[in-house]
Amino acid sequence: MNNIKFFILIIVSTLILTASCTVQNNYYRVENGSFTKGKEPYYFIGTNFWYGAILASEGEGGNRDRLSKELDYLKFLGITNLRILVGSDGERGVNSKVEPTLQLSPRHYNDTIFRGLDYLMTELNKRDMCAVLYLNNSWEWSGGYGKYLEWAGYGKAPIPNIDGGEAFMQFVTQYHKSDSAKALFNQYIKDVISRKNTITGKPYSEDPAIFSWQICNEPRAFAEENKAPFAEWIWETAKLIKHLDPNHMVSTGSEGKNGCEGDISLFEKIHSCPEIDYLNIHIWPYNWLWISKTTMMEDIDSAIFKTKEYMEEHLPVAKKIGKPIVIEEFGFPRDDFKFGINTSTKSRDIYYKYLTDIICKNAEEKGLIAGCNFWGWGGFATPSTEHIFWIKGDEYTGDPAQEQQGLNSVFATDSTTKIIKQANKKIKNLYNY
Repeated sequence: MNNIKFFILIIVSTLILTASCTVQNNYYRVENGSFTKGKEPYYFIGTNFWYGAILASEGEGGNRDRLSKELDYLKFLGITNLRILVGSDGERGVNSKVEPTLQLSPRHYNDTIFRGLDYLMTELNKRDMCAVLYLNNSWEWSGGYGKYLEWAGYGKAPIPNIDGGEAFMQFVTQYHKSDSAKALFNQYIKDVISRKNTITGKPYSEDPAIFSWQICNEPRAFAEENKAPFAEWIWETAKLIKHLDPNHMVSTGSEGKNGCEGDISLFEKIHSCPEIDYLNIHIWPYNWLWISKTTMMEDIDSAIFKTKEYMEEHLPVAKKIGKPIVIEEFGFPRDDFKFGINTSTKSRDIYYKYLTDIICKNAEEKGLIAGCNFWGWGGFATPSTEHIFWIKGDEYTGDPAQEQQGLNSVFATDSTTKIIKQANKKIKNLYNY
């Protein structure tokens, strides 16, 4: 009788262990410095699709037919990793901010957008796709730092394209030292991560379509004296997210050295946090003055050289702390700095070919540069020919409201898509996913 009980115990224990392993294999992980899903290494060429939750909603801005078409075409291109804004913050009608907003005031949510996110995650699961979901923004276009400071009683946040970028950056330097502003954001984190999907009934913490939770889009200290409180905030926030959801990875959203006051040691500090699973860098040749709008083709070799230097400057950090790197934002304007959907992208295609080749090489050699998300997917949108900047009623492109529509967008008809598809095909042939 004792032997029978022993064997039953062994069988039950084995079943529990197997079930546990199966659950673990559903999520993306970092093992030995590389991403894995299940037993396979995971390398990818993905995109930024910041407006996904809005497009997936049934309210203003929603278009589920377009969403389905976009996701199917992205899958056709081999793109399965999408970087998506959970939702924007603050009142409606603010110049240069994403609309409609999710968080109208602290803990007062537009549930139409939340349900849109639920629907989007359900659709990603159907297609074996995944999302990096970012929760905050150091910039004005989705609320973020400035809006939390407003809600905490610091006065009205300046709008960069009205009040100037310097005024905005001086204002948001207060964020990392404001316990009240950070507490409001922490409550938002808890509300989002503890959410149950209204379609599936499954908690977000158990959703295999989440690649990682991301603390912020391009978090910055914005001042030399803010470096210490900035790093402390990153560590504290990462720990909170992991406490709420131990199943999923956590990332910073950092631009790299250029987003850390030019300090590579600060970049290392924030990514050394045990709860941060991988490193992020962003690369913006035009924004960083590596190219000129009038000489993009002539500047392309210089831009590639500086891109190589920037990547290589961050690789020693990745090696030291044993975590992979994702180039999760990079963009390149259309030729002659024109924005129309039918304008050429020859210079951009050369740049994209260089970066996608880097990912393919790392996939082949199991290198530390494990993925990239280009900025951004414009897909089947048709930007207005009557005005340059987004206004209410326009279709969403890869360019947020404060930027010229079509500036960095990759549309479904662009020649750039062929480069992306070919690169993803190379990766798929290596790992069969």
